[in-house]
Amino acid sequence: MGLDDFVTTFGQYCRQQFGQRLQKLTLDARFTCPNRDGTLGRGGCTFCNVASFSHEHGTDLSIAAQLEAGKQKMRAKASRFLAYFQAYTSTYEEYAELKRKYDEALQSEQVVGLCVGTRPDCVPDRVLDLLAQYQQNGSEVWLELGLQTAHDATLKRINRGHDFAAYQDAVCRARSRGLKVCTHLILGLPGEGLIEHQQTLEAVLNAGVDGLKLHPLHIVAGSTMAKAWEAGRLQPPTLEEYVTSAAQLIRHTPKEIVFHRVTAYASRPVLLAPDWCAQRWIGLVALVNELAAKGGQGSGLINLNQ
Repeated sequence: MGLDDFVTTFGQYCRQQFGQRLQKLTLDARFTCPNRDGTLGRGGCTFCNVASFSHEHGTDLSIAAQLEAGKQKMRAKASRFLAYFQAYTSTYEEYAELKRKYDEALQSEQVVGLCVGTRPDCVPDRVLDLLAQYQQNGSEVWLELGLQTAHDATLKRINRGHDFAAYQDAVCRARSRGLKVCTHLILGLPGEGLIEHQQTLEAVLNAGVDGLKLHPLHIVAGSTMAKAWEAGRLQPPTLEEYVTSAAQLIRHTPKEIVFHRVTAYASRPVLLAPDWCAQRWIGLVALVNELAAKGGQGSGLINLNQ
């Protein structure tokens, strides 16, 4: 058995819509973030690796060159691709420059759409209109919003620089234009456990969502959280804790919602903790086993607080 047996995966969604797998090609378009350029702050979110904010750690390749390199690497896995603007805040730039970069990605052969990762407080109407226009012209478009949690106290604690109301507003404006929204959630943030995770899911479902990405909190070198972890003031979730929460959220998610990701891993030496996040398949296998034992997507109770 695999994950496809228990959730609606992004791979399943692509096969239903396109008759084949689509491979996301990750891009670094040299965007910045209001939480690091001084608009909101300079330290970034507490879970971020501050060193990675420097463009010396990025790439000088053009969008087209990055896509071509990605296609060559993934050509054995897929023949059609999505340009994934992942690094930093991919709607946070002058409109003309944003449009230039998006246009360049869509001009690349075999690229059939965009996945645009950003913050809920950085999606002006003009940019949403542009993304909606691409979609109306036949491109596959996903707006990926990094929410992490629906709890304002936690958002403040991790220095996100926005509240849940900003997320609700962004989702309302995006979905009113027909755009698909994928929401990113971190399980295991300081002060949060299963109850808080369930409450976040309920709030996200009530706001309206088309896709979800789940991943465990992991401590990376250079982050503010790394200092707290080194001082013994912070512990990331154990594998058992993460699997319990992720499986519970999956069971309480309607089957029409697409899971783009259900766990994550990082490489040493950037990863400090937890150890299990250094292995790509450990979290996924444990989660599939839990779902096999207790039920998959859409099998949970409506009342998330039970």
